[in-house]
Amino acid sequence: MDAATIVRDESRTGTDTVAGLTLDWAAICNVGRVRETNEDAALVQPGKYLLADGMGGHESGEVASEAALLTLAAVPAEGDRTETQLALINLLIEAQDKIGSIDASTERRAGTTATGAVLVTHDDAPHWLIVNIGDSRTYRLQGGVLEQLTVDHSQVQEFVDAGFLTPEQARVDPRRNVITRALGAGMAEPEADFFSIPALSGDVLLVCSDGLTGELPDDEIAEILLREETAESAADALVEGAIALGAHDNVTVVVVRVR
Repeated sequence: MDAATIVRDESRTGTDTVAGLTLDWAAICNVGRVRETNEDAALVQPGKYLLADGMGGHESGEVASEAALLTLAAVPAEGDRTETQLALINLLIEAQDKIGSIDASTERRAGTTATGAVLVTHDDAPHWLIVNIGDSRTYRLQGGVLEQLTVDHSQVQEFVDAGFLTPEQARVDPRRNVITRALGAGMAEPEADFFSIPALSGDVLLVCSDGLTGELPDDEIAEILLREETAESAADALVEGAIALGAHDNVTVVVVRVR
């Protein structure tokens, strides 16, 4: 692993100045209270804040999430939005190939989710390009309102979309870990979603694995982000909240405050 950019089993904080914006960030990757190994990882580089939640059992998931993030780290920050999206698409295919070559120690194929934000330029202004594949999430807190920017690629999300489950029921449904898109995991070419939003002063971005959202509902996440004044204290409080509720999965959060 590149220790300068990958966060696993630790917490890191920093401040980046990119495209005229000051970005205060904090990243925490915690194994939780139940799992023996940590298959989550986060990538933090100036203008690039991503995470991956690996799967495939001991070692395979760890290698998959690391391979995905180290591959995606090659995408440039502050580039043109369209060119950056094309670069990410190609890097996701490259990551898919690398993960497909991992020898799994069990019958489960190695795979990983990937989500997060890359700072780009669009109409001569800074924007966030959001990428997502799987059921990890990227949120934005703006004007006191928390918005989930990504859509989960999961079986329970399909049930929610069809009206068979409420979002709250989906959080605790036993099928919540069945994802419909991923990097690797024996799936076809990666099919990621992309979203673009202006990067505005005062906004807070939250990138998190389902180890957080499986424990804390959105209203509690919003309350913590509104209450805490720094990225570091917000990340600490989010992870502590998940741990207090059992932290049945690995918990990873990246909080970015824009100013």
